[in-house]
Amino acid sequence: MTEVQEKLLDMLSWFHRLCVENNLRYYAIGGTMLGAQRHQGFIPWDDDIDVGMPREDIEKLERIISKDNSERYVFETPETEEKDYFYPFYKLYDTSTTLIENTKRAIKRGIYIDIFPLDGTGSTLEESQRHYKKVKFLDNLLMAKVAGFRKGRKFYKNLVVALFRLIPINDKKILHRLVKQCKKIKWDDSVWGGNLVGAWGTREIMPIEVFGTPQAYKFENTEIFGVKKADEYLEHLYGDWKKLPPKEKQVSHHDYITIDLNKSYLDD
Repeated sequence: MTEVQEKLLDMLSWFHRLCVENNLRYYAIGGTMLGAQRHQGFIPWDDDIDVGMPREDIEKLERIISKDNSERYVFETPETEEKDYFYPFYKLYDTSTTLIENTKRAIKRGIYIDIFPLDGTGSTLEESQRHYKKVKFLDNLLMAKVAGFRKGRKFYKNLVVALFRLIPINDKKILHRLVKQCKKIKWDDSVWGGNLVGAWGTREIMPIEVFGTPQAYKFENTEIFGVKKADEYLEHLYGDWKKLPPKEKQVSHHDYITIDLNKSYLDD
């Protein structure tokens, strides 16, 4: 494992214990679920952790962490008053580290676990698709408004980012409208649902029975929870998930400006 992966694994083990002790549901999702099923740990070139929680559980988690005395890990939510936080999901930060991401406002925190709320979308696929269109419109608008310029990106894409910044709508207002739209259908009252602000669009939406009761999976030298029907989940998300991507695509997809595993971002 890399040093970053070791730090993330420590954080994930702490998070797992907290959820078990408080009877909170969570699932490894996305690349973390893929790593658990295909590699029994991290995807070798990956440098992040993604988990999903039914929104009811994530709101309980917020209350529990607010009472926790841990100085190492802090929790940040879409409701934060910090002007540089514009994510429609939650993050758990390691305060002993520093990480700066390339966004419109250079966000300085620590390395993190992304905690995505799982929301319902309806009783049928058609109802789900209608609901998701409203979510995706707001999500696309928000991402375009807060994206950073990137070297190597096609000129016209950076131009689009510049133009969207001129739209006279407050970033936080878009964020709050997006979260409100996601919350409209409860996870436990729905037949279909998923991570509505994930990277894979409509492929993130599937029958909730695919998630089911969280199941234990080996992950490096520890145990974590993942979805009940892992093969079905991964095929829905990635297609032929057992096949490794070509060598040139076996790289991290994050755009970090700085990572320092030995310095706290709180020191400055």
